Amino acid sequence: MQTQVQRFSLVRDRSVQLAAPLSPEDCCAQSMPDASPVKWHLAHTTWFFETFVLEPREAGFAPFHPAFRVLFNSYYNGVGAKHPRAQRGLLTRPSLEEVRAYRFDVDARMVRLLANHPGDAALASLVELGLQHEQQHQELMLTDLKHLLACNPLAPAYANDPLQEAAPPPALVFLPFDGGLAEIGHDGHGFCFDNELPRHRTYVAPFSLASRLVTNGEYRAFIEAGGYRDPALWLAEGWDRVASGELAAPLYWRRPGDDSADGEWTEFTLHGLSPLDANRPVTHVSLYEADAYARWRGARLPTEAEWEFAARHASIEAGHLHPAAADAAGEGLAQTFGACWQWTSSSYAPYPGYAPAPGAIGEYNGKFMVNQYVLRGASCATPAGHARASYRNFFPAGARWQFAGIRLAQ
Repeated sequence: MQTQVQRFSLVRDRSVQLAAPLSPEDCCAQSMPDASPVKWHLAHTTWFFETFVLEPREAGFAPFHPAFRVLFNSYYNGVGAKHPRAQRGLLTRPSLEEVRAYRFDVDARMVRLLANHPGDAALASLVELGLQHEQQHQELMLTDLKHLLACNPLAPAYANDPLQEAAPPPALVFLPFDGGLAEIGHDGHGFCFDNELPRHRTYVAPFSLASRLVTNGEYRAFIEAGGYRDPALWLAEGWDRVASGELAAPLYWRRPGDDSADGEWTEFTLHGLSPLDANRPVTHVSLYEADAYARWRGARLPTEAEWEFAARHASIEAGHLHPAAADAAGEGLAQTFGACWQWTSSSYAPYPGYAPAPGAIGEYNGKFMVNQYVLRGASCATPAGHARASYRNFFPAGARWQFAGIRLAQ
């Protein structure tokens, strides 16, 4: 059985491995306020362990650098002052080399602490929260980096291997579910974030869920049919963004003629600029676009309770660096995990009886339960072992830089 020291080392090493192909310049730049530099992710995840684990528990604690307490605090007001989020890309100092030294120092101290307290359940629980937090940031490292590289007119690739053309997926069919009184929320086995609790009962009316995600080819047909020109399909805020020119296609699609001589759509990926693959899932769409497409298809987006009810027994697969097409030979609910996060129609709100943890740790989820929507599943960028049916991801309705796709419901 894997010890927590071994798990700690594996997760921490994974972050460093994700940054390994990048230059110091790649790791310092910030492409928009919602995204953070890779260097900041490497430092912030280290800050979490130094601040919440070492500081209250390590004998003779001294910070690696006193200024890091402010520089790498994300949103924990209970800890103190924070460097402005939109200015993280201005932190040319400390250097990437010093951030790596920061990680090395904190990792060594964490391993000693864990070795000296093998039976401390409260410590083990807090460290696991820190590791799950780091896995969230590993996904953000890839999505934030993708947005940064897409801003470069050279269209540089993160991965050297080209993206291969996918085989056609099976036909999209709607799978019926009887519904009924359902147990929603984490079942108590293994780790969960506090927003997955408490487990509670809710009634789910009979419904149907699409067998797979919407493909690029299917979404392209929506564009070609004038989907972005029909206000009847759009929520008001979404149509305002269409009218302003902000929304005209998924985030990383390039229009025919922009980048290709043959007049075909292309898509920027972590493998570089590629011909748009009609068989792969459409991704990097907002809730507005997902909802408009669903209306155009005579369907809707699922509620998060419907999604969890249907996905309770789905197999969990780890992804790659771009969503894969559904297996043509597969049956049942496909692409539940490991392709794209899936927008739901559910606002991000607390479950009945929810209570955040005391102290600064309690700021992790609860204070964000406003003006956001829930996404379910896991994406191709989600680390292995991080997905589960009760996981509640959440973003504003206009967010597009995450690997977010569309699963239809009726």
